[in-house]
Amino acid sequence: MAAKTNPGRFFEDYKLGEVIEHAVPRTVSGGERALYHALYPARHALYSSDEFARASGLPAAPLDDLAAFHVVFGKTVPDISLNAVANLGYAEGRWLKPVYPGDTLRSTSEVIGLKQNSNGKSGVVYVRTRGLNQRDEVVMEYVRWVMVRKNDLDAPAPETVIPELKKTLAASDLEIPAGLDFTGYNYTLAGEAHRWGDYEVGEVIDHVDGVTIEEAEHMIATRLWQNTAKVHFDATFRPDGQRLIYGGHVISMARALSFNGLANAQMIAGLNGGAHANPCFSGLTVKAWSEVLDKAETAAPGVGAIRLRLVATSDGSVGDLKGEDGKYLPGVLLDLDYWALMPI
Repeated sequence: MAAKTNPGRFFEDYKLGEVIEHAVPRTVSGGERALYHALYPARHALYSSDEFARASGLPAAPLDDLAAFHVVFGKTVPDISLNAVANLGYAEGRWLKPVYPGDTLRSTSEVIGLKQNSNGKSGVVYVRTRGLNQRDEVVMEYVRWVMVRKNDLDAPAPETVIPELKKTLAASDLEIPAGLDFTGYNYTLAGEAHRWGDYEVGEVIDHVDGVTIEEAEHMIATRLWQNTAKVHFDATFRPDGQRLIYGGHVISMARALSFNGLANAQMIAGLNGGAHANPCFSGLTVKAWSEVLDKAETAAPGVGAIRLRLVATSDGSVGDLKGEDGKYLPGVLLDLDYWALMPI
């Protein structure tokens, strides 16, 4: 009997320069926002209120930047990471246009790098993914690299190609949404009075609160984003019998927690880099802190850019991320470097 199901790609199935068109396009609505805000303590005003967004120069409240990211990311999973061992990192991420309810998103990925691991059982695949709307406008793009199993251990190793990626996006690389204007910004409605000028490079902000990861909420989230990676659903897929929490779930949880101290870091505009430092499982309590890495002015009225390092931990620690051996400490779950837009 002929098999018609998709077993997913293995490392030997990827070709350098290949462009993959991902199924299935998805029209987003206010339902995505409602579920996103039910899953995470997300409270940034620009994504919560049409009236606040209009007062900031936008036609309405966009879909949360990370909700849009998860939709675009989820499209890629059946072709990129269905047989992944782990999602290793991100770079050169840019949010280019806001996504609004009613927009239809689809994703494409280009294979830009390949490197077989020394054990011959897996390899790292580098892809540049773009999310497009119904007008074929690129709304976001990012690079990620994934460790993927080999199916045929005798398949020859491809030529090693590791792409040269920017370690950090410059503020000039960021795309500011058309019309964004923070000159009439309402700090009372936003929830905090701290503006761009109140933050200093090197400042560390403890976001204080924590959220315990629930298995059921993670299952809802991964289904919402149509993320079909086996490690997130099938408890028999890992030797320890645990379902791995989707890294994006941790990113969204940490970003939502960062409201406490960064309520006015309204929009994510760029992703410089990121690492899922240690696996996350249900029952762990996520806490977060941020470090201010850089600041820059933008051409948009009243809008500044702030570069932040967002760290999520399972042990509540603030400070050192790595041990003497250079490896992440076991309590570190996420190390994310991003640019956000904030009123000056």
